[in-house]
Amino acid sequence: MEDHTKIWQQKHVQDLKLNALLEVTKAINTNAATSTLLDLYQDILENRLGVGKLVLFSYDTEWTCILKYGIGKEFNHIEFEPELLNITEIETIAFSNGELSKSFEIVVPVYHKQTALAYVLLGDVNQEKLELSAAIKHLPFVQTLTNIIVVAIENKKLFKENIQRAQIKKELELAQNMQKLLFPHEFPDTEFLQVAARYLPHQQVGGDYYDFIKLNNHEFIFCIADVSGKGVAAALLMSNIQATLHSLINYTHNLKDLIIEINKRVITNAKHEKFLSIFLGKLNTKSQQLTYINAGHNPPILFYENKFSELTKGCTLLGIAEQLPAMNVEIFNYASEFTLVCYTDGLTDTLNSLDESLSVEHLENIIQKNNKAKPDFLNQALLFFAEEFKGEHPFPDDIALLTIKVNDLGF
Repeated sequence: MEDHTKIWQQKHVQDLKLNALLEVTKAINTNAATSTLLDLYQDILENRLGVGKLVLFSYDTEWTCILKYGIGKEFNHIEFEPELLNITEIETIAFSNGELSKSFEIVVPVYHKQTALAYVLLGDVNQEKLELSAAIKHLPFVQTLTNIIVVAIENKKLFKENIQRAQIKKELELAQNMQKLLFPHEFPDTEFLQVAARYLPHQQVGGDYYDFIKLNNHEFIFCIADVSGKGVAAALLMSNIQATLHSLINYTHNLKDLIIEINKRVITNAKHEKFLSIFLGKLNTKSQQLTYINAGHNPPILFYENKFSELTKGCTLLGIAEQLPAMNVEIFNYASEFTLVCYTDGLTDTLNSLDESLSVEHLENIIQKNNKAKPDFLNQALLFFAEEFKGEHPFPDDIALLTIKVNDLGF
């Protein structure tokens, strides 16, 4: 009779465990919430199998307790004990430091490959009992069930992270498309004036900006600029600068006034946390004048009468001080054709395998060799050289190029 009862009890426990596994599998397949899985896990171990005490730690940027029961108020603020990290297989608790070792008997680690995902600590409420504890009696099943639950929770986290990554990627692609709209798409390409630009963002969006704005048939305002930093924050500030410039041009074409107002806008929006370098120029093909202010930007390279010069005059970076120090507005009078190459520091910060920087002399050499070519071809030649120069190194920053070529006007 006793044997029959024992066999019946064993079969009952086996059925209970099988039904529990089926119930858990169903919950996972129906994408039950993490809280639902943990409630089911606790119900199976505590109410159906009689495991008296349990603590489950899971890793998500840090080790945290995601389930506990059967323990007193001393565990209201339970902390993970680093000694657990030394445990790679099921074993009884051997370390003596901390409260966990005083209240629990067994540790069940859950690993994926070489990475620990969770630790389960098991014990009985009445540790004076002489009979085999439920935690030990059902240990193989507890290990199996814990692995299933923890892996399911981990998969849910990974799925959520993948959705978030996909969302971020989609938002960045949208931001990239929006940023492309800020750049001019049509440039003068006539017998007398040719303009071209190229932009290589270091990330999907960046803080470099160029523009070429037609005021009338013979006057143009143009710029190239760079916000400190990279990514979305720099791109947002740069989009604001673009909107500011286009708005201000409706009221004034005075370069000094434009720089003063842009400086105010940078300070208002960036709160001295980001700065702007900008080269702002005005080209008048009728008076044959190029007027400019260089506000802390890499000096554009001017090739005129077979000589190179750098356009450096202007003022400091924008966004540093509310009152700009002395500002120089420089006027260049030309009497024959010239080429002007404006660029951002991503170009000259490019390093080769010997950690040598791409120099202005390198750029001048390419410009001189391709001076008879159109600006777009010259830009391509400069970027091709930079690609060859860096080798396996990545570009360190965004790169923007704006090249202007004024042809012989028959002076």
